[in-house]
Amino acid sequence: MDQSTVSPGGRRADAILITGAGGEVGHGMIRGLYERGARNIVAIDLRELDAEIRAMCMQTVVGDICDAMLLGRLLAMYEVREIYHLAALLSTRAEFTPETAHDVNVGGTLGLLRLAAEQARSHGVPVKFVFPSSIAAFGMPDLETKARHPKVRWDHFVMPTTMYGCNKLACEHLGRYYMQHYRQLAKDRVPDLVDFRCVRYPGLISADTVPSGGTSDYGPEMLHSAAKGEPYACFVREATRIPFLTMPDAVSATLALATADRDQLRCPIYNLTAFSPTAAEFAEIVRQHFPNADITFDPDEQRQAIVDSWPADVDDSPAREDFGFAPKHDLETAFAEYLVPRIKARYAAAE
Repeated sequence: MDQSTVSPGGRRADAILITGAGGEVGHGMIRGLYERGARNIVAIDLRELDAEIRAMCMQTVVGDICDAMLLGRLLAMYEVREIYHLAALLSTRAEFTPETAHDVNVGGTLGLLRLAAEQARSHGVPVKFVFPSSIAAFGMPDLETKARHPKVRWDHFVMPTTMYGCNKLACEHLGRYYMQHYRQLAKDRVPDLVDFRCVRYPGLISADTVPSGGTSDYGPEMLHSAAKGEPYACFVREATRIPFLTMPDAVSATLALATADRDQLRCPIYNLTAFSPTAAEFAEIVRQHFPNADITFDPDEQRQAIVDSWPADVDDSPAREDFGFAPKHDLETAFAEYLVPRIKARYAAAE
């Protein structure tokens, strides 16, 4: 055992565990926690983290969250007090390998929930488990229903049509079970082992990450293509509408949920959103900032069907009321203050 993980009294060191730490949300979580004074971050990813992020962590681990031996070693080395579970096989790839996606997304989450419960039994304090879910957990039956329900609650229309959505919904229920009902018939049951906290992200827009073909990426793809001077054929109809949030606002909201008093939180899952433009409105604001943008619409039937199953907007009032969610960016300020300046600088530097 690395002696740095053992306190002077021989007790395992306290740790905050972050999975999927190599992604942009993971980077944001690590920075946010570090800025709040956390010096006990243990980060896991399939790839080595960059030096800047490694410097903010007590330890970084290259490994797979489905590796039971790896989780066992972490149990031996640390007393895990909080878990930020960000690792997942994302939506597009999940449709090509649904069984693998289930193993990673659901099996990996189950293993970490079990780790949280074991840790809580060991040190007698509930383990906080923060889990970002997705708009993909929703499933509207048709466009008429979508039009009749312009703002959807977290517990309505949860019949997802993608494997990723099914996985996220399953993990939401697993988290709720571990928090409220885990081993409910056991005579030696210990209640309140896991403090599960969940947000559902809408489409996320980042100035720093190049879109990778995700189902909600048509908006960011328009913007990045325009900045590079490349034509873009949007894969959804002009009238398509779903909610969006900038990446910095997603990270801030997740940290706000994580640090809120448990007594303030009335919902097991919280919707998040900031703005909900149509694809045509998204294209129009891109053209305002990039007048030469060449944006056309060429809907892909299968991807369009997935986006049509997601709400046009979501009710995020519980998040605003319970933990003060207040996104910094609306559509106009997201472009003017965050997206356009940073994306222009990015591609200018690449020339």
